[in-house]
Amino acid sequence: MADKSLLPQRHPNRDFFIADVLDASPRDDVASMENPVFSLSKNPDLTIREYEHNGIKLSVTPSVLGRATIWDKDILIYCTSQLIAGINLGREPSPTVRITAHDLLASTNRHTGGRSYERLTQSFKRLAGTQLSTDIKTGDKREIQGFGLIDKWKIVEHKHIEERMVAIDVTLSDWLYRAVLSMEVLAINPDYFRLRSGIERRVYELARKHCGSQTKWSIGIELLHKKSGSQSTIRRFRHEIKRIAISEIMPDYRFSYDAEKDQVVFYSRKGNKAAKAHFDDQMKTLFKPSKRAEKQAEFDL
Repeated sequence: MADKSLLPQRHPNRDFFIADVLDASPRDDVASMENPVFSLSKNPDLTIREYEHNGIKLSVTPSVLGRATIWDKDILIYCTSQLIAGINLGREPSPTVRITAHDLLASTNRHTGGRSYERLTQSFKRLAGTQLSTDIKTGDKREIQGFGLIDKWKIVEHKHIEERMVAIDVTLSDWLYRAVLSMEVLAINPDYFRLRSGIERRVYELARKHCGSQTKWSIGIELLHKKSGSQSTIRRFRHEIKRIAISEIMPDYRFSYDAEKDQVVFYSRKGNKAAKAHFDDQMKTLFKPSKRAEKQAEFDL
C-alpha cells in the first residue's frame, strides 16, 4: 500500500547518495526541520510569513519569484550531506560547495531531462532570493540577522550544445554553515525524496526531529499545524493528516490521529510490540464512524 503512494524510485541502481564519498546518508539541518521556513506549495507564495514559538521569532520574505519551497530545500540537503561527508573524511570544510547537477537530480529522485535542469535554475534563484530574519540559534550563536537561504550560486561548467548546467558552486549562508560545522544535522531516510506532497515532507521532518528514535511522540493538531507552516485551514489540515496516516507512506514512522484529544501520535517503525499494538488500536478509530453518523444511521432505519 505504501509504495503505491510514493513516487517511483527513478534511479534504482544508484546505491549511493554522494558521488565521490562513501557516506550515503542525506542530512537535514535541525533548525529548518524545527521551524517552518519553506513553502509547502509549488504555486508561487509571495506573502511575508511571520512565525513565533517558545520565544523564537522567524520572518520569511519571498522574492518576486516566490518563497523557496520544500522541494528547493533538496539542494540544501544535498549540499549539507556533501559537507558532512567531506568532514568525516578529513577534508577542509568550506561554505562554498561544488556540486554536480546530474548527481543532485539523481540523488534526490528527480528526472534528469532538460526541463529538470531548468527547474534547478529557478530553485537556486528562489533560495538566493528568499530572505530570513530570525534569532534562531545555530552553532551556539544567537543573533538577530537577515540573510538568504544561500549567499550565491554560480554555474562553473555547462554543456554548450545543450546549454545545460553541469557543475555549480553553491555558497551557503553563515547561519546554515554554522549549523553544519556544529553537526546540528540529522540523517533522513532517502525515501523522503519519494514523498509527493509538501505536507508529507514537512510532517516527516517534524517526526524525525521530535520523535527521533523514541518509541512514540504526540502533538496537538493545532500546534502541528502551526509548526508545519501549512497555509490550509485547520479543518483541511486535519483531513490531510488522516489521509497520510491511513496511507502509511511515511518513512521510519507511522502515526495515528486521536479524535478525542485532537492530537497526532507518531510511532517509530522500530518501536516495541506494545507500541505497535497501541498504534493498531488507534488506527481502528480512523475508520470508526462518529456518534453523529451512528445516530443518523439509526434514524434512517
